[in-house]
This record gives sequence, C-alpha cells and structure tokens, in this order.
Amino acid sequence: MKNNITQETTSLDKTKPVQLAPGLEIGGDTIISMVGPCSVESFEQTHEIGRVVSSLGIRVLRGGAFKPRTSPFAFQGLGEEGLHILSAVAKEFGLLVVTEAMSVEQIPLVSEYSDIIQIGSRNMQHFPLLWAAGEADRPVLLKRGFMSTVEEWLMAAEHIAQKGNEKIILCERGIRGFDPSTRNVLDTASIALAKKLSPFPVIADPSHATGRADLVLPAARAAVAAGADGLLLEVHPTPSKALSDADQALSLDSLEEFTQQVGLVARALSRELV
Repeated sequence: MKNNITQETTSLDKTKPVQLAPGLEIGGDTIISMVGPCSVESFEQTHEIGRVVSSLGIRVLRGGAFKPRTSPFAFQGLGEEGLHILSAVAKEFGLLVVTEAMSVEQIPLVSEYSDIIQIGSRNMQHFPLLWAAGEADRPVLLKRGFMSTVEEWLMAAEHIAQKGNEKIILCERGIRGFDPSTRNVLDTASIALAKKLSPFPVIADPSHATGRADLVLPAARAAVAAGADGLLLEVHPTPSKALSDADQALSLDSLEEFTQQVGLVARALSRELV
C-alpha cells in the first residue's frame, strides 16, 4: 500500500479474506460475530456466555484477560487465569477465541490460548507490539486508536504486515468526539474507506463506540450497512454487575433478537451473519 492513502490508485476492488479456521473466513460473504464479556470474571460467567453464543451459531468468543483500564483502581482482568478460562470454554463449545495482548512479552502467551490476537486502541501505535504480532502465526485484530486518523490506522496495520503477517483484521471502535452523550463516535465512513484503501477485512465494535447497550443494535446495523465484515460485541449474564463497561454490555437474553435484526441488514446485502 502506498504511503499516501488518498491517492485513487490505492483503491482495491476486493477484500482479501482472512482464514480463521478451516471453513471459516472473515472478509467474504459471511459477517463474523465475535461475542463475549468485556472482562473474563469467572469460569461460570464465561461458560454461561459461551453456551448461549454457541447455541446461536456464533463461532468466535471474545473476552478480556488483560484489561488496560483508564483507572488503575478498576478491574484489570484475571491475567493468565482468564486465558485458561477462555480456552476451556471455547474448547467445550467449539468456539474460536479472540483476546488482547498488551505487551510484546504477552504475545507468546496469548498465542498459546487464543486463535486471534487483539491489539487494543491504546496500543495501536505501540510499534514493538505490532512487530511482535507480525511475527506471530495468528490473525491479528487491530483496533483503531480513539484519536487516530484512518491513515495512521492503516499504517499501523502495515507495521504488522511488513513483519510477514498479513492476516490482519481492522476494527473501527469509535473515535473521541466532543459530545458526552455517547462514549465515542462510530465512524462508519471509515469502514467503507478502509475497505477501499486496504486489502484487510474491517469489523466494527459498536459496544465501545456507543458506550450504551441501547445504542449497540442501531450502531451495529449501520456498520453492517457500511460494509463491515464482522462485529465485536460485549455481553454479560447480568450487565449491571459487570466488573468493566457495564453500561454497554448486552444481556444474553437480548442476543438472539440482536442477531436476527442485524441479520436482516446482512441479508439485504446478500451476506450472512454468523
């Protein structure tokens, strides 16, 4: 990809799908849901979520074991114990795992227990971490920094690709705005633009973008309409008791209706939500 992404010659006709598992890829006709808790809190919590997620035909379990929180007094995750829990639940229900690595040293550990390495918004330009992910043998989900331009986001992806790993999934998770009514601003135009300017699949995180459970569904529909290849969603058995990001977590009871509603948008575009 050329350094100046505004050039017309950088536009691509088709996203290059990333294979997640045999028979499952992202970036094609199927829209992939990655669903789970913001933070892994216990085996029981994650097991209940895994059971519901798998019953709906969703294939990827998301969950945070290492949680970079703004406040040092907030719940920081279970660490390696959380990875063990995610892996055990995923194996029981036949799911894939996506979880975040926060440091270069965590890449081997996260790779051992997960199928997709997530690079969080705060680490989008942590270049040694990007290089380490580029040398890993796992797909990498790269979140856009909440104050980063599209060009900076795509150049961060190139840091990964230059190390030999082109199994990159871009994630638009909302950028910082001036209005506190929503947590961030979901930039749906950037989803369409990133798909034109790079070969990588692009997904959306409507949970972090809105910060409100009641806005996650409309934001998800908008993201899919803009061309998103997947969705990263937060759910919890009892959202009000979640140890992190409680306001944006969907209840498990609402997940079936959510998938049905977003599925209608996907089918209108001749795609399928799983």
